Amino acid sequence: MLRFEHVSRTYGSRLAVDDLDLEIKAGELFALLGHNGAGKTTTIKMLVGLLRPNRGSITVGAYDAVASPREVSRLIGYVPDQPFLYDKLSAREFLHFVADMYGLSATVSGEAVAREIERFRLTEFADRLAESYSHGMRQRTVFAAAMIHDPPVLVVDEPMVGLDPQSIKLVKDLMQQYVRSGRTVLMSTHTLGVAEQIADRVGVMKNGKLIFNGPVSELSEAVKGTDGSLEAMYLAMMEQLEGPEPTAE
Repeated sequence: MLRFEHVSRTYGSRLAVDDLDLEIKAGELFALLGHNGAGKTTTIKMLVGLLRPNRGSITVGAYDAVASPREVSRLIGYVPDQPFLYDKLSAREFLHFVADMYGLSATVSGEAVAREIERFRLTEFADRLAESYSHGMRQRTVFAAAMIHDPPVLVVDEPMVGLDPQSIKLVKDLMQQYVRSGRTVLMSTHTLGVAEQIADRVGVMKNGKLIFNGPVSELSEAVKGTDGSLEAMYLAMMEQLEGPEPTAE
């Protein structure tokens, strides 16, 4: 469903994504891991059309992300790492606004807004102005907006930041249901426990390169001497790549 082929992106002289080759299939939840600055958000922004690759190609379904951005946008729901809402709109008004941008008819839009308000349990505050929302309320509203057009691909950058435990469970369950229905989720996260619980496959990026791509069970074969948790294996891999700390003389 998603394919990156020899994709690179620079910022001035800095190589942010370096020759990325990655395919994510329909019905798969893929978690992209890495330290800050590893290239995760740049990868996502190229996929959703906010940045262009300097080299290589990105395809979503049958469409090239650079040549056919409008078609690709209809296939993707995007949840950025910082939830943005218009403060003088309520959640309900914002969802109708997003539905209009996707060209949904009035009937379909009304049904979709009602569906997402119920799915994300927004009823209590759906008609209050967004300026009064907590971070978690904003995040749930942005999730609802990303799914308003029922896309086959969901792309989420740090989905769990600022959510309470109940909302985290809601989002985890939703993403798992999404892939069980044959759709695709690409998730960038620092929340390694969540990735371990729900991801079919994980990718680890460092300095713009994808250094691991596979199920967690394969990572345990590559990194020995840990307690077997994804967090321990990830940290051990980073330590191996960075080498031992220099000793003082």
